[in-house]
Amino acid sequence: MKIDIISGFLGAGKTTLIKKLISEELKHEKIAIIENEYGEVGIDGGLLKDIGLEVKEITSGCICCNITGDFKESLKLLVNEYRPERIIIEPSGVAKLSEIINSINSAKIEGSRINMKIAVVDAQNIELYSENFGEFYKNQILSAKTIILSRSEKLSQIDLDRVCSLIKDINKKCKIITNSWNGLSSKKILEVAEDKVESLIEHREFKVINNKKSKVVANDVFDNWGIETNKIYSINKIKEALNKLEQDRNYGQVLRVKGIVKSNNNNWIKFDYVPNEFKIEDYNIDYTGKICVIGKNLNKENIKKLFLN
Repeated sequence: MKIDIISGFLGAGKTTLIKKLISEELKHEKIAIIENEYGEVGIDGGLLKDIGLEVKEITSGCICCNITGDFKESLKLLVNEYRPERIIIEPSGVAKLSEIINSINSAKIEGSRINMKIAVVDAQNIELYSENFGEFYKNQILSAKTIILSRSEKLSQIDLDRVCSLIKDINKKCKIITNSWNGLSSKKILEVAEDKVESLIEHREFKVINNKKSKVVANDVFDNWGIETNKIYSINKIKEALNKLEQDRNYGQVLRVKGIVKSNNNNWIKFDYVPNEFKIEDYNIDYTGKICVIGKNLNKENIKKLFLN
């Protein structure tokens, strides 16, 4: 059984990549997913269930810190009850990839192997994230075998070369996929990411920077606010809220916003935000609206008023 880890910082495009790989190339395999979201309200798991996948969700934390036990149990439960050919683990955006690898090793799943270790990197925001959240951000790059750039099509060749240089300064051995996803087949991505498949999992500690384990966990650095709501939102209201979160520091340093809410005329919309970019699109009917905001030093009361008043 293959175990794939597709990591990446907040809003990098992990869920989008997983859906692409499965719909284009892996749809004939028996696949299960562990979807771990940082925050009280889970959203991405529903997006994966929409394409018929078995999803075990873990919320209110991240795999590598305060819910490590739950993660191991989820992994064993999926193996015993679903018996997949492949498990895809999508950690939260603030998880340390090295510690996720340790958790998989210590779970000691017989007949399993770590197959792909991918970090999705937002090419537009790599310098911002690296400077402000170095320990978490760089750990994902350092621990990955394959780096897949998102939003690379928005960069000039000079900027793209600089991004690749920054990545190689952290991880000289990794492979970097720089092509736009629109023009890149999932078959090619898998050929690159599965090139050097590890043997059966070795039950050892994964080496991290300076061979020292950091005691800093995601909850020490990042905040989150989330809510389920029946409120009806216009597209303009969502645009206004996202623009305010981008421009006004009275809400804190907002790194990621995602939501599925009811809109006018019984329609539903899905929205996603990362610094300097947001997207709003139509979505299928859900049982209730959900909004999640992740960042640093968040003013949760102001955010609540922004969305609920």
